[in-house]
Amino acid sequence: MFGNGRTTIAQRALPIRLLLSDVDGVLTGGEIIYDNQGYESKQFHVRDGLGIKLWQRAGLQFGLLTSRSSHIVKLRAAELNISIVRQGFEDKLPMARQICEELGLAFHEVCYVGDDLPDLPVMRSVGLAIAVADAVDEVRASAHHITNAAGGQGAVREIVESILQHQGRWPEIVSQF
Repeated sequence: MFGNGRTTIAQRALPIRLLLSDVDGVLTGGEIIYDNQGYESKQFHVRDGLGIKLWQRAGLQFGLLTSRSSHIVKLRAAELNISIVRQGFEDKLPMARQICEELGLAFHEVCYVGDDLPDLPVMRSVGLAIAVADAVDEVRASAHHITNAAGGQGAVREIVESILQHQGRWPEIVSQF
């Protein structure tokens, strides 16, 4: 649950309709592994995947916004039915603006999750900025909330549950199981 002493988190969570997330360091632990043939691999947490599906089941939008480009991200996005996937943008803010325009959303309706310096411009613009537990100091200082979980360890699931709880929608989601 959100908390860390800030009273505006519940208010910030209420209008959220889009959850945008970085990939490396948020949905993964940040490791980029290459084998001897040069193939890249990443490790994703299964609870984050279910969290994304629960978010979508609640009728909300989820998107990925990452500086790097990776075929693995395309595969994971397809597996989770994530249609908002923007890769290879070091300056993420213009792309976040474009996504909002396409969806007809204002920045106060967006939650962004990040872990490193390229995430700061978007975090400073959205309604709810969240840093994963192991984010760099500057990102943690700019966040409205810091997760208990580290990147790649269920942080996105933690965020999904918390926002849906603040919106009063979590019991409805849980009752479907």
